Amino acid sequence: MPQAANITVKKNDGVTDVTYTSIQPSSGDAVQAVWKSTTVGTAPGHQPELRASGRTTRNGRGREVRWTHVYPQIATNTTTNVTSVIDSTRCSASFEFPTTMDTTSINEAVAQFANLLASAAAKAISQSGYGPT
Repeated sequence: MPQAANITVKKNDGVTDVTYTSIQPSSGDAVQAVWKSTTVGTAPGHQPELRASGRTTRNGRGREVRWTHVYPQIATNTTTNVTSVIDSTRCSASFEFPTTMDTTSINEAVAQFANLLASAAAKAISQSGYGPT
């Protein structure tokens, strides 16, 4: 089983690193692990957050891993000097595989899907909000 640890990825500029700090490890089946980008904002609610959990599938014959990511847009009111969340993006992905599938095939499927989501094409599609034409 993987151990909870910080996760470092590139920002949109492709150069700058951003670290998501492990805030809470999962304590068991279907319990979410939580990471936050703690260098953003002045309050925990201002910080981008990643969550992951794993559980047995509904039919009991496999495993499902769910990921969610929330990225808030924050702004400071110039009259009150209060910073607040004015909007946020929400993203999710889910991996489901049968426990009877061989590990090599599972590893390849997950690696390819994760790399496809990290591809330039997937980023452009997601950033524009439209499918490719």
